[in-house]
Amino acid sequence: MEAIEELAVQPCTSSLYLRPFRLSYRQNGTKKYWDFMRTHDSVSILIFNTSRQCFVVVKQFRPAVYMCEVERHHPQVFQNQDKGSFLSLENPLPAAVGVTYELCAGIVDKPGLSLEEIACEEVLEECGYRVSIANLRRITSYRSGVGVTGSRQTLFYAEVNDQMRTSGGGGQPEEGELIEVVEIPLGESMKFAYDETFPKTMGVIFSFMWFHNNIAPKLPKK
Repeated sequence: MEAIEELAVQPCTSSLYLRPFRLSYRQNGTKKYWDFMRTHDSVSILIFNTSRQCFVVVKQFRPAVYMCEVERHHPQVFQNQDKGSFLSLENPLPAAVGVTYELCAGIVDKPGLSLEEIACEEVLEECGYRVSIANLRRITSYRSGVGVTGSRQTLFYAEVNDQMRTSGGGGQPEEGELIEVVEIPLGESMKFAYDETFPKTMGVIFSFMWFHNNIAPKLPKK
C-alpha cells in the first residue's frame, strides 16, 4: 500500500468523478460568485463484528490527503498550477502521511440500485462480509464538503459475525482499489477516535460516538 513512486502533479482537464463550476449570484444585494465541484453522492457503513466485539474499518492511501501534507512541506508544488506545467516530486514524503482510516464506503453511481443495495455491495467488496438489506440500519444522512462539493452521504449500521465473512475484502483491484481491512476493539474505539496520530475521517468519529450512545448500552454485560 505504501510503495508510492513516480509522483507528478499536473492540471486536471477532465474527470469521471469531479466537474468544476462557478456559480454567480446576488445575495442581499451583493454580487458574489463561488467555485464548486459536482461529484457523486455516497454511502458509508459502520460495521460491528459481534463475534469479536470490534469495529471493522478500512485503511487506504488517499492522494488528496497526501498532497495536502506535501504542500505543507513543499509549497512550490502548486505554484504553477495554472500554467499547464508538470511537477515531478523528486523527494516525496513517505506514503504513510496519506493513509487514512475510514468507514467502509462507496459512491452512488449505479442508477438501478438503491442506497441499501450499494451499501451491501461495498461491505462485501471492501470488507468481505455478506450482508443483506435486512442487516442494515439507516442512521442518518448529511452533507460533506459543503464548501466545495455539497454532496450527500448516507450512513448505515450493520452488525456482522465471523460466519458472515466470505472473503478477505480489500476492494476491487481491477478498479485500482487497494484497501486494508482493520479491526478496532470496542474497548479501544473512543481512544482511537480521538487519537490524532491515526488520521481518520469525521465519519469514523461520529459513528463511534453514535454507537456508544445508541448500541453499546444495550449490549450484554460481561
